[in-house]
Amino acid sequence: MWFLRSAPLLLLATLLLSVPIGALGLNLTVDLDYALYRGTTNTTTNIVSWRGIRYAAPPTGKLRWQRPQPPVANRTGVVLADSFGNRCPQAMPSIPGMPFVLGDEDCLFLNVFVPAEGTGTGEDSGDGMPVLVAIHGGGYGTGDAGQDLGGFVDGSGRGVVVVSVQYRLGAFGFLSSPQVKAKGVLNAGLLDQRFALEWVQTHIHKFGGDPDRVTIYGESAGAGSVLLHAIAQNGTLETKLFKNLIAASPWVPTQPYYDSPTVNQHFQDFAALSGCTAGTAAAAAAAFDCLVGKDSLTLQYAANQVSSRAPTPRGNWAFIPVTDFDYVPGPPSVLLQQGRVNGLRLLVGNNANEGALIPPSNIVTESDTVSWIRSYFSNLSAANISDILTTYPVSNTATSSARYETSGTGPVTAMSVSQVATGQQQRVFNMYAEASVICPSYWFGSAFTSQGRVAYHYQYSVPFAVHGSDLTLFYGPPTDNQGPDLIYGNFIRENNPSISNADANGRSSPANPSLANPASSWPPWSLSNPTLINLNQTGGTPYTAVSALGVPVTQFRGPGLRNNFTAADANTWEGGRGARCEFWRRMSPFVPQ
Repeated sequence: MWFLRSAPLLLLATLLLSVPIGALGLNLTVDLDYALYRGTTNTTTNIVSWRGIRYAAPPTGKLRWQRPQPPVANRTGVVLADSFGNRCPQAMPSIPGMPFVLGDEDCLFLNVFVPAEGTGTGEDSGDGMPVLVAIHGGGYGTGDAGQDLGGFVDGSGRGVVVVSVQYRLGAFGFLSSPQVKAKGVLNAGLLDQRFALEWVQTHIHKFGGDPDRVTIYGESAGAGSVLLHAIAQNGTLETKLFKNLIAASPWVPTQPYYDSPTVNQHFQDFAALSGCTAGTAAAAAAAFDCLVGKDSLTLQYAANQVSSRAPTPRGNWAFIPVTDFDYVPGPPSVLLQQGRVNGLRLLVGNNANEGALIPPSNIVTESDTVSWIRSYFSNLSAANISDILTTYPVSNTATSSARYETSGTGPVTAMSVSQVATGQQQRVFNMYAEASVICPSYWFGSAFTSQGRVAYHYQYSVPFAVHGSDLTLFYGPPTDNQGPDLIYGNFIRENNPSISNADANGRSSPANPSLANPASSWPPWSLSNPTLINLNQTGGTPYTAVSALGVPVTQFRGPGLRNNFTAADANTWEGGRGARCEFWRRMSPFVPQ
């Protein structure tokens, strides 16, 4: 989370002490044992960065679909770390008109950004800066770590080290089948992320970071990755790799078992398009070896074809994390309920309009709704579908043509209306939002309510709060409705997201910043009283913006824009969301998620 220091939206704040980088004992040339990398300094922002650090061997040839391996040592010279590493091969979602984007399998690189002034007294003191490890999103099929996070470090008060990580995507990172399990490894992309976290534990002190104060952050599939690392190996990792977790809109699509029919179909389709027949059990076993020997372009083209067409549901990707009964021992909805998780503290949240514009936008009748349910949730019976329709009724207000943001407290809720839909269309948008993002965020919070753990929950509601609209607060630059001057906050450094009343602009009167604001004493999530902080704004001037999918929406910008943060009962929010999330948890035998 973030806050805007000088105006409108303030989310989480911190003031980070600074000392010169020389006091850290840092040198621009860092010895990683297997190689030496020299960083560069941005003299404008005073941020030092090391870009394109190899943290694992190229996962090519016989290392395809295998566990990540250490880089081959090469200490013959110093590598100038002034450019980002290769982008991994991309696999587009199932949305008409998406392009084919090439990548390079030799892509296991990370980047480190350090303030030239920061906290800590040197790599040997054990008193380095807190570390934020950023895992990019993109549906486990797209995206990269090629964003300059120097601006983020600068806005964070310069007291944090940021590491951004790339990992295998699409079929290269998440190809699954019994044959992959027998001859390779499942969820290779997740294991890349873990390997990078182990790299951080080994080397981050050389950059002035404290390996004992690591926070992992992600949005969408990045947040889903954070969730999966939390439940990895039934919580036996404890705090070995990280203490804190930040999950912004944790995307948990239906998480299939590695040998489920759909997963096997994707494997067979991928093999066939690559020229490796896999129609029988014997052929499938041979197909794995055939795929290992194929050229990268053939595999990239095949992966993109499988991911961008049926049976992959619209808006989804074909190759996603699976329950492998090893690193991911079961569905998140089940494992989170058991409370065996890694880490100590969690900041988790969702956006107000997570599902808008992702499912098809031609839902008019209940028959259309049922057709979408069948396409997205492939294992449902007629009784299951009937239960979903009962849980998500269409209210009397649903026939209105007026589109607007809901307040969260009713009487009209996200069940019926948003800025981009009403009726059956909004019904589907909200089903998708709650099943795939919002309810996983609820379950995630509940898993951190015992054994000395703590969770905090928020909803980002600044219009138009569609999935991903908060990303500009992290990566920048902020949009007009978010305001300037970002600081990422207290949670990373102080383990608590609470901010001052002055920073929060007061509950109802910005002229009196001493008024109590719930964000100044952020209530922890609890099973008996699940509370979220609704991060919204009020005032300002309306203007029309175009969403990422080309739909015009109304947003607000200054002057006059100010914070409007409130606390809310997460169970009663949006017409009883807590009960609907419990419904989806009960559906886990049919919708493994």
